[in-house]
Amino acid sequence: MAKAHWTTAVLFTTLMCSSHFAWGAGKIPASDEFDGDYEASYQEVPVESIQQFVQIYGIVKDNYVKEKNDDDLFQQAIKGLVSGLDRYSRYLSPEEYKQLLQYTEGDLASVDFNLRFDPTLQHWVIQHLKPDADSAKLGLKNGMTVYKLEDQELKKLNQDQVKHLLDGAIGSTLSVQLSANSAEMSVVRNTKIETDIESRLLNNQVLVVHVKVFQQDTANEIKRIIESHATSKLKAVLIDLRNNPGGLLSAAVESADLFLNQGVIVSTQSRSEGDQQFQALPSFEFQNLKVGILINHRSASAAEVFTAALKEHGRAWVVGEKSYGKGVVQKLFPLSNGSALQMTVSQYYTPKGHMIDGIGVQPNLNFPLPHDMREESYIEHITDVLLTQK
Repeated sequence: MAKAHWTTAVLFTTLMCSSHFAWGAGKIPASDEFDGDYEASYQEVPVESIQQFVQIYGIVKDNYVKEKNDDDLFQQAIKGLVSGLDRYSRYLSPEEYKQLLQYTEGDLASVDFNLRFDPTLQHWVIQHLKPDADSAKLGLKNGMTVYKLEDQELKKLNQDQVKHLLDGAIGSTLSVQLSANSAEMSVVRNTKIETDIESRLLNNQVLVVHVKVFQQDTANEIKRIIESHATSKLKAVLIDLRNNPGGLLSAAVESADLFLNQGVIVSTQSRSEGDQQFQALPSFEFQNLKVGILINHRSASAAEVFTAALKEHGRAWVVGEKSYGKGVVQKLFPLSNGSALQMTVSQYYTPKGHMIDGIGVQPNLNFPLPHDMREESYIEHITDVLLTQK
């Protein structure tokens, strides 16, 4: 008991002493702890809040049912501080940060296990999970039932819908709940998925281009696919962005630029990074080509940037359902102990100045895939309606 009070007193003294210098306004010099130059302006330490934190820390240390060491409590406090900002900001342990650095931004990935529906149990169960996999280290095992993914009950979903929930941007986390009474846990999407752009020309001469994620060469690939068809015979192109989690902002900007010849594509606003604006370059290559965009509730981030730019410039007809609503940018802040913060630093705004985050992009025609309609029939119907648009 005495040791806990002594630790708390030292903690409080250290924080209070720090307030005389480290928390004052000024510039933090660039070092290995930060990614490039980092300007920061700190306000005076909220002494009353620090005192309250120290009081709570002491109560937890002395009275919680299980003994917790100082490192565990501080790690928990740090995680709560960062994750409480928004759903995308998080604290990365040294192991998690090291793993994240191995990923290529813009890649699409899934988790390290599959799910299958067990007709006997009437539940989705885990399969193909290797004993040394990251998810296994979290306690998951083959044969375990899964109740929810991303807060969506799996009983109501089909195989394709479940697969789309498992997939996402590489390095992103997936919320998993094993039963109705269990707590949620987060697993990392760390298994890369091939993301070649798929295309097909329908009988009505509409070219359907399915972009799974925006990567470095996406714009060039879209351009190559369109040019490989005789544009004089093409009546329209439909860009399918369903379940596209985003990817590279630069790739979305370059892709939108293919169909625009002037105006703002997207702007970003940030306290620390400064405001930026991305403009379309003059070009008339595909200006006479009718464009449609198909989105759903899992079209996010860079996919929403692309969609909003073409929609607000009147360059594309958008169909499907309201997009996800992720209009923020995260940045990594490495720390001296090998860990890092992944934190939201800026927000996207559409050409007309509308915020995307938490709102999404509304289609011109709300028409999600009906449960009783086949995928092929759905696409054919949408392209037929696209051809009637002026």
